[in-house]
Amino acid sequence: MNRSRKTAAVAGAVVAGVLAFPGPQAAAGDGELWGAATIAPGREGLLEVAGSQGAVPVGTLTLTAPRGTRVTATPLDAPGYLGRVAADGRSGTYTVTGDAAGQSWQGRTFPFVLAVPADAVPGTRLRDCVLRITDAHGVRRAAGRCSVTVGLAGPTLTRPLSGVPLDVRPQIAGTAHPGARVTVRDKDDREACATIAAPDGTWTCIPVPALPAGANRLQAVATLNGVSAMSEQIDISVADGAGQ
Repeated sequence: MNRSRKTAAVAGAVVAGVLAFPGPQAAAGDGELWGAATIAPGREGLLEVAGSQGAVPVGTLTLTAPRGTRVTATPLDAPGYLGRVAADGRSGTYTVTGDAAGQSWQGRTFPFVLAVPADAVPGTRLRDCVLRITDAHGVRRAAGRCSVTVGLAGPTLTRPLSGVPLDVRPQIAGTAHPGARVTVRDKDDREACATIAAPDGTWTCIPVPALPAGANRLQAVATLNGVSAMSEQIDISVADGAGQ
């Protein structure tokens, strides 16, 4: 059993989907299950399945992880819902226990923490993420799929240093996923410079045109294979009369 409370430490973007229980006479396909998440390589992220309608006295929601990933936690901490992670990490489950039997699942979300391998390629949609609901007798009551996309870790800005007066064309540098296009923008969302991250993940560029004198703010945006991520912003100051 895993009822970890480490949800706040998880890094990843989440899109909630729909969890529906069809009526007793409905086929499994009538109540589609859905959940989606974007998780950077080497990170953990939260995939949430959201309750929509219906209730069963006792039932189990099972998420089978996409190939290469692992379920590491089922962090829902609520009376009447028991979370478990398989020993090999290939799946995680939530089972309705006696305390919640007969209650509606409406308005409840069911979070699963997934770990994506460090060598996963950003922009890739991982296969074989499956959701299903079974009743107390193991009969499937609903089925569906979940979408897990490999995201991009946020780039960093290591130069220039905040609070140090700068020239109008300071060297701007940082780290990003190898091969990602890095664009640096200022406080007015104007492009200061752009480049491609080297195989070791480092990048550097020089503003063209020159930065205006005065207070400014820089932020790096990395893009690769259709996914993107942003760095933290840094405040800078360009000295008046700095060389052009």
